[in-house]
Amino acid sequence: MPADPLHRAGNPQRSTTSPPSPGPRTSAVEVRRSARRRRTVSAYREGDRTVVLIPARMSEAEEQRWVNVMLDKLAAQESKRVLGDAELAERAERLSEQYFDGRARPTSVRWVTNQNTRWGSCTPSEGSIRLSHRLQGMPEYVVDYVLVHELAHLLVPGHGPDFWQLLEAYPRTERARGYLEGVVAADRLPHLLAARDE
Repeated sequence: MPADPLHRAGNPQRSTTSPPSPGPRTSAVEVRRSARRRRTVSAYREGDRTVVLIPARMSEAEEQRWVNVMLDKLAAQESKRVLGDAELAERAERLSEQYFDGRARPTSVRWVTNQNTRWGSCTPSEGSIRLSHRLQGMPEYVVDYVLVHELAHLLVPGHGPDFWQLLEAYPRTERARGYLEGVVAADRLPHLLAARDE
């Protein structure tokens, strides 16, 4: 984050807006500083932006750390709300517009309970996308990644270089993949420990 002369001067109140960044959402983040706020930090969604309220005396490093913490906290709260199939389809449409200029147009997007070895699937010939119910309750950016992954298959069926190039548009691809790999590893751990103890 570039140095802010107002911040360096110790201005008691400051409001800054940063452009979309790799976070739970790609909306802008507005940081509002207050001299009255001593220790607490809070955040909320306001339209297409996230507002983070912090004490005026925080350093830029503390500010960035708290922005990340609060973005993750908001995402966790939002992910607890289970989306229905209609909301999932709306989300897929929004993501298609955002990352693929609306070119990926699924005919159906829905949750399924019969996918226990994969997170999602796409049938390009039918235009259907199915997401595993196991994603419900995971952070929003993870669900968005799986949706973007399956939307990309409507444009490029395989997993070749063109497919992965499309996924570069989604800024949290690596983090979401790491999260899902962690879930898979955690699921395997009890089995590995049991096998070792035998």
